[in-house]
Amino acid sequence: MLTPLDIENKRFTKTIKGYNVDEVDDFLDQVTLEYEKIYKENAEFKSRFEEQNKELEHYKTVEHTLQSTLLMAQSTAEDIKMMAQKQADQIVAEAKKEAQKMVETVNQDEVEIRRKTEELKKQFEVYKAKMEALLISQLELLQDKDSNSNNE
Repeated sequence: MLTPLDIENKRFTKTIKGYNVDEVDDFLDQVTLEYEKIYKENAEFKSRFEEQNKELEHYKTVEHTLQSTLLMAQSTAEDIKMMAQKQADQIVAEAKKEAQKMVETVNQDEVEIRRKTEELKKQFEVYKAKMEALLISQLELLQDKDSNSNNE
């Protein structure tokens, strides 16, 4: 690629029927200035293009990192959700077992209380019968004593 310096330093051989040297030099100076301006713009565009490519790569890296982070967060959220569900299921299962134990204990207590109640009723009936027998025997004694005292 030609540089503005190449154009400026270009020399032509002179011939008898050649172009006017001053006109050619003036034109080359003009071309050199225009070419130099375009050359600088091109270099500037290349530099900006490289910077934008670097930025684009940076953003692609950031995007990749964000996607990875998002996937990891989703995976972690799923793991946490599954663990929480397992814990909840375990808590419910333990609560059901505990409730079942409590129901069994209450049922056993009820059976025991009913048994004791029946036993107490029987004891009461026995006591009542004994008291009745005692009272009857006392009454008979009183009647015997009364009848003995009347006979005398």
